[in-house]
Amino acid sequence: MSQSLARALRILAALGEGERSLDELAAQHDVHKTTVLRLLRTLEEERFVYRDGRHRYHLGAQLFALSSRALEQRGIRATAAPHLAELNQSTGQTVHLATYEGGEVVYVDKYDSRHPVRMYSRIGLRASLHGAAVSKVLLGGLPPEELERVLARIEYRRTTPNTIGSAEELRAEVARAAERGWATDHEENEPSINCVAAPVRDASGEIVAAISISVPDIVLSYEELLELRPRLLETARAISGDAGWRPASGEAGRTGHGTR
Repeated sequence: MSQSLARALRILAALGEGERSLDELAAQHDVHKTTVLRLLRTLEEERFVYRDGRHRYHLGAQLFALSSRALEQRGIRATAAPHLAELNQSTGQTVHLATYEGGEVVYVDKYDSRHPVRMYSRIGLRASLHGAAVSKVLLGGLPPEELERVLARIEYRRTTPNTIGSAEELRAEVARAAERGWATDHEENEPSINCVAAPVRDASGEIVAAISISVPDIVLSYEELLELRPRLLETARAISGDAGWRPASGEAGRTGHGTR
């Protein structure tokens, strides 16, 4: 990758975190202001960034258009949408759809809770590989050798006292989730946030996505969240069915069954 392209991509990533001034971008990336300004002008001409009246830079319309097209190309997102909307409506809780790609788990759709408390998660955000319930589900669908590569490169940083702290712990949790067909996040990713997730399969039986319900403990306790699990599993089965999955004999009552 050329140095200019790499710098431009880093600028876009920084603007994805919030607006920045020229000085802030130059300082953040330790690059001279004239170099950053040249890149910003090119990005501005192509509508990937725009500058407001205060001379602060933001992500531009062209980037949002590409993002929208990228989401439209994800077939499972369209397949899942009506089911996720119904699950969100019936439970009143935050519902996510996530996929695994390039060694990362990414949220590709989200339906917000009716409650005023909001999750940090958003569409396009990467989920914690060792903290999120959707990640445990999706890692359980990887071939063993790929799973081991992922486990080896994770930085097991604890964000709460409950966060998984080692490859051994995560491997055991992934295996457990694969065996029972669902996974939980009991305040492992964010304090006071609990989550339960289930896999979505395609016609080949492979796990292609994970769906989840996330709830702050001031809204529902962990035990009350688990009472929503049957609705979650039913939704995962319905999405999988629309994606072409047909469970083998003995699998009809569960969505997840082992690893692929």
